Amino acid sequence: MKKILSIWNPGGYHGAGKTRDYFEGWYFKCVSRDERAALAVIPGVSITADAERSHAFIMVADAAGQKAQYFRFPLSEFRAHPKRFEIRIGPNFFSLARLGLDLTDGLSRVRADLAFSRPRPWPVRLFSPGVMGWYAFVPDMECYHGVLSFDHGIAGRIAIDGVSIDMTGGKGYIEKDWGASMPSSWIWMQTNHFDEDGVSLFGSVAKIPWRKSWFTGTIFGLLYKGKIFRFTTTTGARLVRLDVDPERIAVRVEDRKFVLEIEADRREGVELPAPSLGDMTAKVRETLRSKIRVGFFERKGGKDGLLFSGLGRSAGLELVGRVDELLKGLKTHES
Repeated sequence: MKKILSIWNPGGYHGAGKTRDYFEGWYFKCVSRDERAALAVIPGVSITADAERSHAFIMVADAAGQKAQYFRFPLSEFRAHPKRFEIRIGPNFFSLARLGLDLTDGLSRVRADLAFSRPRPWPVRLFSPGVMGWYAFVPDMECYHGVLSFDHGIAGRIAIDGVSIDMTGGKGYIEKDWGASMPSSWIWMQTNHFDEDGVSLFGSVAKIPWRKSWFTGTIFGLLYKGKIFRFTTTTGARLVRLDVDPERIAVRVEDRKFVLEIEADRREGVELPAPSLGDMTAKVRETLRSKIRVGFFERKGGKDGLLFSGLGRSAGLELVGRVDELLKGLKTHES
């Protein structure tokens, strides 16, 4: 019963009882008020068939310093609340309301005490429990995803190797992944730093194994005027444009009522470990310094009327694997 109910609790820990080929990670993006500091803090677990390799971890990616640190812990030091998103790894604490860090590896030290206010999660509904839609009910998918907060305020400080950063007045974003492995190919993007306050964009295009085949799945969400507009495979949205070159990624996704046009600038990023069959042996390169131009249109009378246009700053961006594989998967899904 607990496993069934966990479907409607994407933020909570889903790995109870797992003994191999499993990972779970939560992603906290934190940007200071002046946007000079942009960090990603990623706590999680890696559970492999080799018990000696299984462990908990906390990654800290610093966009300003262009570096990433990986702090490893015994799996026994990971603890999760059974009913809500609240985890501890050693002395470190993570929830929707707070992030506390006290990390050291003998060379580096990271300390933080951050409070979060007014989180905006992706809606969890009876037949659509989060970003996965009805795919959340499908057992043993390669990877599940959740968006726990599109946008929230930050108060507090973070110190990296003795340099203290005031994060009060900044903005944050929280999501998570869990399963066996990350997809072999994907694009991910996120920004909540527009001139118009209260606007946030999240998007993902990924190769999804399905039975004995696979397809390219699409999840985009735009928080605008207090409402989350959803463009996903399960809501009937279609990715009608995906162009990638060394400098940019261009996307157009649409449904019967609305259109999103997106153009993201590709920037140099930092390399992060990623899971493959639970083991943190893959690699992901992520930037937190991209810029994403967004056009949001309403379809009326055969025309697209502009509702919003803006440039998102301090944007997270990843491109992993092969774009041609994603394009081929779109055709497979449409057929």
